[in-house]
Amino acid sequence: MKQKSVKLNFIMNFILTLSNFIFPLITFPYVSRVLGAQGVGAVQFATSNVTYFVMLAMLGIPTYGIRACAKVRHDRHLLSKTVQEILWLNALVAVVAYVGLALTIAWVPQFHQQRLLYWLLSLNIVLNLIGVEWLYKGTEQYTYITIRSIAAKLLGLILMFWWVHKPEDYVIYGLITVIGAFGLNVLNFLNLPKLIDCRVIPLRRLDFKPHIKPILRFFLLTVSATIYLNLDTTLLGFIQGDRVVGYYSAAIKIKQILVSIVTSLGVVLLPRLSYYFEHHLQEEFKTLTQKALDFVLLIALPISLYFIFFAKESILFLSGSDYLAAVLPMQLILPAVLFIGLSNLTGIQILVPTNREMLVVYSTLVGAVVDLVLNVIAIPLWGAAGAALSGCLAEAMVLFVQIYFLRDLVIPMFKRVNWLRLGLALILPSFLMIVVRPWAYHLSSQWHFGDTLAILWVLVVTAGLYFLVYGLVLLGLKHPLVMELLDSVKIKVRRD
Repeated sequence: MKQKSVKLNFIMNFILTLSNFIFPLITFPYVSRVLGAQGVGAVQFATSNVTYFVMLAMLGIPTYGIRACAKVRHDRHLLSKTVQEILWLNALVAVVAYVGLALTIAWVPQFHQQRLLYWLLSLNIVLNLIGVEWLYKGTEQYTYITIRSIAAKLLGLILMFWWVHKPEDYVIYGLITVIGAFGLNVLNFLNLPKLIDCRVIPLRRLDFKPHIKPILRFFLLTVSATIYLNLDTTLLGFIQGDRVVGYYSAAIKIKQILVSIVTSLGVVLLPRLSYYFEHHLQEEFKTLTQKALDFVLLIALPISLYFIFFAKESILFLSGSDYLAAVLPMQLILPAVLFIGLSNLTGIQILVPTNREMLVVYSTLVGAVVDLVLNVIAIPLWGAAGAALSGCLAEAMVLFVQIYFLRDLVIPMFKRVNWLRLGLALILPSFLMIVVRPWAYHLSSQWHFGDTLAILWVLVVTAGLYFLVYGLVLLGLKHPLVMELLDSVKIKVRRD
């Protein structure tokens, strides 16, 4: 199978990431106003709980499968055999997960009251199973993944405006979230013959044993990560109720969008780094991880700072004035964008490709314990703000533990970062916002904009100037990664 260009993969994944940014900007303002905090909170609380069963059903396969397929992608027969072995294991555990979900819905009152919503959200289990996304990522089919994912989002968007019109439609919205995320995974299954031989191999000729131990290691990683990523919403729902979860959802929605941007490069690097490690290409491995670190810092720092400055405007635009209680939680959770971006590098891009995923498990277990303890203390005291602070500190702890494990490799990488240039590039646009913000509001009042249009105007003007100045300063200071990207664009233009 022909090896794809990392740049092409990144461009495709960037387009996908851009869609992950644009679609919520369209859907969430509409949904938050139509359903209200209560409806949004009910769906988010149920989604958080169903995620535990999706986690059980997938058994760590989404990450392990990428690595396993990347290693054998040039041998179609071996790739076909590997895929069928993993699929059988996945299907078996998915049945167990469904049984567990059925028992939970029957026994837990909060789940039983919303049983229809839970069953609809459980379609994630089936769609993830037949989607075999790990195969497509392991063989670097990012153009296909991007087109299919955007098509699914468009379908979800159409259905949302068609079906969701009143607060009682929150169950329908829950179903649409599944369709918009995984509805076209059926196409993945139908497209399999293009990647593997789909003739069913007899069970006696399949060898499941080599997969079980690494899958279980990745499962432990998934368990610990899922706990500390969803525990705040779960505890918040049980302690404070759906409405507070709705406020918290507005805050973390923006964080999730920003995280998808920061980690966009890492998604395409995992199969390539696994390939480099497997074939002992150490210099290529180090060069690529250094560029990944520079990329994360260049992107994560400015967008985190900008949205901390403009948290109120972001919440007002996305969710409306009823969600102003989400402003402080959003500001408290946004530093996690940087922590997650860096831990994605140290964990998923370095430890996983080098077969040290158990160290990622240990770090996420520490994060889960920290998150649990802090949430139990902070949520009763500060509600959504307490959950946000706990989640942010847990993400920081995960990163610090992983840096400790990789100190011989990562600390020299951090020393090679151009901190002075990066710091100068951040300071100037940040101070500029002190002047631009009141000026933008003044213009909006002079032009008699409505409330929503005024907020949009302020966000567009300030974001445009902030990131333009940031980019120009980086260019003026000749930041190495920025100059390399600029040279690549120049070469491409000359060739065309």
